[in-house]
Amino acid sequence: MNNLILNCTKKLLHLSPDLVQSQLFDETTFYPQFIKDLKSCQKEVIIESPFITSLRAGMLLRYFENLVNKKVKAYIVTRDPNDHDTTMKEQAEKEIRRFETMGIQVLVTTNFSHRKLAILDRTILYEVSLNILSQNCSREIMRRINSKTQTEECFRFIDLGKFIY
Repeated sequence: MNNLILNCTKKLLHLSPDLVQSQLFDETTFYPQFIKDLKSCQKEVIIESPFITSLRAGMLLRYFENLVNKKVKAYIVTRDPNDHDTTMKEQAEKEIRRFETMGIQVLVTTNFSHRKLAILDRTILYEVSLNILSQNCSREIMRRINSKTQTEECFRFIDLGKFIY
């Protein structure tokens, strides 16, 4: 038993300080912080959300418009709308068209990805359980990590460099 405690203690001592200082949010506290971070973006926003609904996309629309007006590169990675039921498919198609018309690049995946994250200016990473562009009434948990190192590690790990330079 003492060896187990010792091993756990050693692992904790090797945790990245970025992770130790990360912040947790729930579905009620996430969006105010996320919007604050969106407003501060200067270069790039990447959101991976497998589902998109008109309600949630509409709530975030003005913040996306502000990003585009500031010449911030914006990318949305989402699941192919054909993988959804009829209602979700129609909403996703509508919102994808709206994003693309605004100047946001939408990357549609065909691999049934269920990852949910956001990378802001390659310095802030949100690892989340909620679909940023569709969450409505579910209980969720989100972690915000302010770390260039952790963000770049995630960017490489999910291999976004093939699509975003």
